[in-house]
Amino acid sequence: MSVLDDDAIALVGLALILKNKKQKKREKWAKDWLLKRKIYSHVNLLNELRFEPLDFKNYLRMDEDTYRNLLSMVAPLIQKQDTVMRKSISPHERLAVTLRFLATGRTYEDLKYTSVISSQALGKIIPETCDALYRVLRREYLTVSTQNILMNISYF
Repeated sequence: MSVLDDDAIALVGLALILKNKKQKKREKWAKDWLLKRKIYSHVNLLNELRFEPLDFKNYLRMDEDTYRNLLSMVAPLIQKQDTVMRKSISPHERLAVTLRFLATGRTYEDLKYTSVISSQALGKIIPETCDALYRVLRREYLTVSTQNILMNISYF
């Protein structure tokens, strides 16, 4: 075989590779069922549980008034802006899924099915929301015990 034959074979091979590359099906940026968060989300369940206070408390480990109060404190810190591409995950959804995670210890992979939020997004949402909870609650509930405080407690 001559050099020209080798070059011709190489060009044909390259053409086939490029053709196959162009024909590859593009992957979606999100699974179809994840795009239907409004329909399948646990927020719909929470809306129903409002009428059953004991079930609401069992689900999030707090009553609705406490939840609403906590949401009003943390919402400004966890609110994200909508984009042209998609609607952001609301503070209500962010807080509810974080509280459910803290209450159950379920994995992100497992929580994605009830929250209809991808496990990658949960990996960002839950730590961000926990940080926001810490920031709004630390002064009132998470104070450092001093010797005087401990002495006062010990007298009771």
